[in-house]
Amino acid sequence: MLLSIISHHKKNCVVKHDFIRSGRTVNKHFHLVLLVVCKMHTVLLAKPTLITDECQDLRWKWFKGCLGMLDSTFVDVRVAEHDKGRYSMRKGRVAVNVLGVCNPNMQFIYVLSGWEGSAADSRVLRDAIHREGGLRVPAGNYYLYNSGYLNAEGFLAPYRGVRYHLREWDRGVGGP
Repeated sequence: MLLSIISHHKKNCVVKHDFIRSGRTVNKHFHLVLLVVCKMHTVLLAKPTLITDECQDLRWKWFKGCLGMLDSTFVDVRVAEHDKGRYSMRKGRVAVNVLGVCNPNMQFIYVLSGWEGSAADSRVLRDAIHREGGLRVPAGNYYLYNSGYLNAEGFLAPYRGVRYHLREWDRGVGGP
Protein backbone atom coordinates (compact mmCIF):
# COMPACT_ATOMS: atom_id res chain seq x y z
CA MET A 1 0.00 0.00 0.00
CA LEU A 2 2.81 2.41 0.93
CA LEU A 3 4.63 1.89 -2.37
CA SER A 4 1.41 2.23 -4.34
CA ILE A 5 0.58 5.53 -2.63
CA ILE A 6 4.09 6.97 -2.90
CA SER A 7 4.99 5.85 -6.41
CA HIS A 8 1.65 6.53 -8.08
CA HIS A 9 0.37 9.30 -5.80
CA LYS A 10 -2.87 7.40 -5.26
CA LYS A 11 -5.57 8.69 -2.99
CA ASN A 12 -6.77 6.75 0.07
CA CYS A 13 -10.11 5.91 -1.58
CA VAL A 14 -8.35 4.40 -4.63
CA VAL A 15 -5.99 2.30 -2.49
CA LYS A 16 -8.79 1.00 -0.28
CA HIS A 17 -10.56 -0.17 -3.44
CA ASP A 18 -7.38 -1.75 -4.90
CA PHE A 19 -6.56 -3.66 -1.69
CA ILE A 20 -10.16 -4.22 -0.57
CA ARG A 21 -9.58 -2.60 2.81
CA SER A 22 -11.27 0.20 4.72
CA GLY A 23 -9.91 3.74 4.48
CA ARG A 24 -9.03 3.62 8.19
CA THR A 25 -6.98 0.44 7.68
CA VAL A 26 -5.14 1.91 4.69
CA ASN A 27 -4.33 5.08 6.65
CA LYS A 28 -3.22 3.15 9.75
CA HIS A 29 -0.89 0.79 7.87
CA PHE A 30 0.50 3.52 5.63
CA HIS A 31 1.60 5.51 8.68
CA LEU A 32 2.92 2.42 10.52
CA VAL A 33 5.12 1.35 7.59
CA LEU A 34 6.25 4.93 7.00
CA LEU A 35 7.26 5.20 10.67
CA VAL A 36 9.28 1.97 10.40
CA VAL A 37 11.05 3.21 7.25
CA CYS A 38 11.94 6.47 9.01
CA LYS A 39 13.29 4.59 12.04
CA MET A 40 15.44 2.41 9.74
CA HIS A 41 17.37 5.38 8.36
CA THR A 42 20.59 4.05 9.94
CA VAL A 43 20.18 0.83 7.94
CA LEU A 44 18.93 2.40 4.70
CA LEU A 45 21.53 5.18 4.51
CA ALA A 46 25.24 4.46 4.09
CA LYS A 47 28.07 6.11 6.02
CA PRO A 48 30.40 8.60 4.31
CA THR A 49 33.42 6.93 2.71
CA LEU A 50 36.63 8.94 2.92
CA ILE A 51 38.94 8.97 -0.11
CA THR A 52 42.43 8.20 1.25
CA ASP A 53 45.98 8.22 -0.15
CA GLU A 54 45.63 4.47 -0.82
CA CYS A 55 42.68 4.91 -3.20
CA GLN A 56 43.28 2.95 -6.44
CA ASP A 57 40.17 4.10 -8.29
CA LEU A 58 41.39 6.34 -11.13
CA ARG A 59 38.26 8.49 -10.90
CA TRP A 60 38.53 9.21 -7.18
CA LYS A 61 42.22 9.12 -6.25
CA TRP A 62 42.55 12.83 -7.04
CA PHE A 63 39.99 13.78 -4.40
CA LYS A 64 41.77 12.94 -1.14
CA GLY A 65 39.64 13.91 1.84
CA CYS A 66 36.41 13.80 -0.20
CA LEU A 67 33.42 12.20 1.51
CA GLY A 68 31.09 12.08 -1.49
CA MET A 69 29.01 14.33 -3.69
CA LEU A 70 25.68 16.09 -3.51
CA ASP A 71 23.09 17.56 -5.81
CA SER A 72 19.44 18.55 -5.82
CA THR A 73 16.64 17.27 -7.97
CA PHE A 74 12.97 18.08 -8.35
CA VAL A 75 10.18 15.61 -7.65
CA ASP A 76 6.71 16.43 -8.96
CA VAL A 77 4.02 16.65 -6.28
CA ARG A 78 0.37 17.52 -5.90
CA VAL A 79 -0.35 20.23 -3.36
CA ALA A 80 -3.37 22.21 -2.25
CA GLU A 81 -4.41 24.98 -4.61
CA HIS A 82 -3.35 27.72 -2.18
CA ASP A 83 0.21 26.25 -1.98
CA LYS A 84 0.82 25.90 -5.73
CA GLY A 85 2.58 29.27 -5.99
CA ARG A 86 5.27 28.25 -3.50
CA TYR A 87 5.90 24.89 -5.14
CA SER A 88 5.72 26.11 -8.75
CA MET A 89 8.92 26.18 -10.77
CA ARG A 90 9.98 28.29 -13.75
CA LYS A 91 8.18 26.21 -16.38
CA GLY A 92 4.98 25.65 -14.41
CA ARG A 93 5.84 22.29 -12.83
CA VAL A 94 4.79 21.84 -9.22
CA ALA A 95 7.57 20.06 -7.34
CA VAL A 96 9.66 19.73 -4.18
CA ASN A 97 13.40 20.30 -4.14
CA VAL A 98 15.18 17.16 -2.84
CA LEU A 99 18.83 17.26 -1.76
CA GLY A 100 20.68 13.95 -2.13
CA VAL A 101 24.18 13.23 -0.81
CA CYS A 102 26.01 10.08 -1.97
CA ASN A 103 29.31 8.46 -1.12
CA PRO A 104 31.75 7.53 -3.96
CA ASN A 105 29.98 4.14 -4.29
CA MET A 106 26.75 6.00 -5.17
CA GLN A 107 25.01 5.00 -1.92
CA PHE A 108 22.86 7.63 -0.24
CA ILE A 109 24.35 9.21 2.88
CA TYR A 110 21.78 11.94 3.45
CA VAL A 111 18.46 12.98 1.89
CA LEU A 112 16.49 16.14 2.62
CA SER A 113 13.08 16.50 1.04
CA GLY A 114 10.22 18.92 1.49
CA TRP A 115 11.55 22.27 0.29
CA GLU A 116 9.27 23.89 -2.25
CA GLY A 117 10.39 23.75 -5.89
CA SER A 118 10.96 27.49 -6.00
CA ALA A 119 13.67 27.25 -3.27
CA ALA A 120 17.26 27.76 -4.44
CA ASP A 121 19.64 24.79 -4.12
CA SER A 122 21.99 26.78 -1.88
CA ARG A 123 19.12 27.58 0.50
CA VAL A 124 18.23 23.88 0.78
CA LEU A 125 21.90 23.00 1.44
CA ARG A 126 22.17 25.70 4.10
CA ASP A 127 19.12 24.23 5.82
CA ALA A 128 20.64 20.71 5.67
CA ILE A 129 23.84 21.95 7.33
CA HIS A 130 22.11 23.89 10.12
CA ARG A 131 19.43 21.31 10.98
CA GLU A 132 19.69 19.25 14.13
CA GLY A 133 20.98 15.85 12.96
CA GLY A 134 21.63 17.33 9.52
CA LEU A 135 24.53 17.04 7.11
CA ARG A 136 27.91 17.28 8.85
CA VAL A 137 31.33 17.84 7.29
CA PRO A 138 34.29 16.92 9.53
CA ALA A 139 37.19 19.40 9.56
CA GLY A 140 39.62 18.77 6.71
CA ASN A 141 37.07 16.91 4.59
CA TYR A 142 34.69 18.04 1.88
CA TYR A 143 31.86 17.10 -0.45
CA LEU A 144 31.85 17.71 -4.21
CA TYR A 145 28.96 19.52 -5.83
CA ASN A 146 28.11 21.18 -9.13
CA SER A 147 28.83 24.73 -10.20
CA GLY A 148 25.31 25.80 -9.22
CA TYR A 149 26.66 26.19 -5.69
CA LEU A 150 29.39 28.52 -4.45
CA ASN A 151 32.62 27.17 -2.97
CA ALA A 152 32.47 27.12 0.81
CA GLU A 153 34.32 25.46 3.65
CA GLY A 154 33.66 21.73 3.44
CA PHE A 155 32.36 21.89 -0.14
CA LEU A 156 34.13 22.01 -3.50
CA ALA A 157 32.58 23.08 -6.80
CA PRO A 158 34.34 22.84 -10.20
CA TYR A 159 35.80 25.91 -11.85
CA ARG A 160 33.22 27.71 -13.93
CA GLY A 161 33.80 27.73 -17.66
CA VAL A 162 36.09 24.68 -17.65
CA ARG A 163 35.09 21.70 -19.77
CA TYR A 164 35.64 18.50 -17.85
CA HIS A 165 36.30 15.22 -19.61
CA LEU A 166 33.15 13.18 -19.11
CA ARG A 167 34.60 10.40 -21.28
CA GLU A 168 36.95 9.55 -18.42
CA TRP A 169 33.92 8.85 -16.22
CA ASP A 170 31.90 6.65 -18.56
CA ARG A 171 34.35 3.74 -18.81
CA GLY A 172 33.12 0.58 -17.13
CA VAL A 173 30.55 0.14 -14.41
CA GLY A 174 30.02 2.85 -11.84
CA GLY A 175 30.04 5.95 -14.06
CA PRO A 176 28.07 8.96 -12.90
